[in-house]
Amino acid sequence: MPFEVECPCCHAVLKIDAATGAVLTHKLPEKPVPIDDLAAAAADLKKQAAQREAIFQKSLAEQKTRQEVLSKKFDELLKQAKADPEKGRPLRDVDLD
Repeated sequence: MPFEVECPCCHAVLKIDAATGAVLTHKLPEKPVPIDDLAAAAADLKKQAAQREAIFQKSLAEQKTRQEVLSKKFDELLKQAKADPEKGRPLRDVDLD
């Protein structure tokens, strides 16, 4: 009973006989179609560059406000901890010994 395996290097599909371990068939993957319209490919690259720039600007804005957000979260959790001091730290297995 033969089985198929994909080569991790070239992504070719090999059909191997389970009993003998011999390669029965070898099928190379299809190559991508070369670029037909160079102007369309250049426009697509510019569009991708604009998308990357937008993602970068969004990430930059998030990093600028990150410290403020973390400070607010910490302050809120500190208020909760002070409001309910009875709750305290959770018990660990070591604490029960």
